[in-house]
This record gives sequence, C-alpha cells and structure tokens, in this order.
Amino acid sequence: MVRDGGSTALWSRQGKDLTRYFPDIYAAAATAVPPGCVIDGEIVVFTRGRLNFSSLQHRLTSSQRTLADLIRREPASYVAFDILAVAYQDVRHLPLRERRSMLEELARDWAPPIQISPTTTDYDEARGWLHDLHVTGIEGLVLKGAAQPYRGGKRDWLKVKHRDNVEVVCGAVIGFLERPEALIAGLNIDGRLRIVGRTTPLRVGPARALGRLLHPPAGEHPWPARIPRGAVDRFARDKEPIDVTLVEPLVVEVTADVAWNGTSYRHPLRFIRARPELDPATVEPPAP
Repeated sequence: MVRDGGSTALWSRQGKDLTRYFPDIYAAAATAVPPGCVIDGEIVVFTRGRLNFSSLQHRLTSSQRTLADLIRREPASYVAFDILAVAYQDVRHLPLRERRSMLEELARDWAPPIQISPTTTDYDEARGWLHDLHVTGIEGLVLKGAAQPYRGGKRDWLKVKHRDNVEVVCGAVIGFLERPEALIAGLNIDGRLRIVGRTTPLRVGPARALGRLLHPPAGEHPWPARIPRGAVDRFARDKEPIDVTLVEPLVVEVTADVAWNGTSYRHPLRFIRARPELDPATVEPPAP
C-alpha cells in the first residue's frame, strides 16, 4: 500500500496495480494512512468466518459492472504486517522491532477494513495460533527475526503451515505407471470424480512401491489424458497442458494445508502412503 501525496495505490508482489479492484480498501487507506507511507500487508476476504481465496480471485477477474456487487456481498480487508516508509523516509534498514513499533503507532486509530496483524514472542501463544486458527483458513505462522531489516525479494522468513492427513483418490500420475513422478488427486464432488490437485514430486522408494499398486483403467475413465493449463489451482502456473498416465482409481493418504477452496487444493499435496483397502467411492471432500 503506497500513500503518496493525495494518491493511494495497491500493488501486488508481482508489480500489478490492484487499486481499481479494491475501492473499499483504497477509500479507507486514504483517510487512515498519512501521505509518505509504504505498508506491506495482505488483502483478504472472510466469508462466514473463513478466508475466501476464491472471492479474492473473483475480484481480480470481475468486470466493472459486477465489482460493486462483489464489494457489497464479500467485502475485503487489508491486514498490515510491516512498514517500509514513514513520512517519505525509507525505514527498511531498521530492525523489525522498530518498524513494528512504528506500525503499531500508526495503527492505533485504525478500524476495519484496515487492521494490523497480530504478533507474539510467546512460544505457547504461537503454538496455540497454529493449532486453533486453521479452521478459519489461516494456513499457519510466519517466523521473523526481531533484529532483521526488510530485504525485499529475500527469503528471510520461515513459514510454518498447519497440515492435516487426508484421503484422496489417485486417478492419474505424471510419468510412467511403474515409476510415477507425481500423483493427480481427485475427489467425488457433485456425483463425479473431479481433479482437485496434485502432489509434490515423489521420492524414488515410495514411487516404486506405489507403482506396484497402479493399474491401467479397467473401463472408461472420467479424466482426459491431457489436463488443460489452469484446469484447477495447482495447474494454473503450467505453461502448457500436462500429459498424464490414467490409472484405475486408488485411494492414497496425503498431507494437505488448509488452502481448500471447496473444489480444489491451492497448494501441493504430500504423498504418505497408499490405502488400497479403501473404496474410492467412499472418499469425501473436506468439510467446508
């Protein structure tokens, strides 16, 4: 969030100007944040007490005609977690503890939709957040050193995500049947097996063991042998369609973070083990 004179701008990490998609945030920032400030944060949408990433994506693809309705039905919030400039002075070189003090002073009179992220130096409190807040769609914690300066583009922070063990249906693999490189995961949604994501690359040992359990489809398969780019979240960054090897559906256990949007996993799954004793038709999606 950049406040420069009488103007306010919201920029993505990739350098895209998002201001026009969030006039509600823009209007609040224009009165709550003084000129000469640059703030690092995140725009979020909560729906029925849970983070709604899909709604956020809809904002970025909506027309001007539908934007007003989205703002009314699913308002956004800006959560600030760092400050890069104050009164036109660059403060990125200062340690985090000093920048945080500046941000807290600035945020004393803030009210939604602009707010400050919580922080703690108490281990037990942080552990409680990791354990409890995942039900709201919050993926985990970000650990930062209090003496660290702000170094844009550097991976100085440590992310700790909450993950759950879940069952999904392997309906295809990337690579060969006897040596799969990654699994394409599916779940029974609206009466049919739908692609919901894929796993991280498999290690050699688990891949070989899993390959002994995989078989070609016994009949007609509900998926294509080539998955279009952007078919679900986990295929959005692929430059080309992905060729897969279709298999007879097999239940597998994986770990997943909380980024489930109701139809797909936004982040990669991690394979744990095969569950051939389970019936693929009985595997259900996560609770909303």
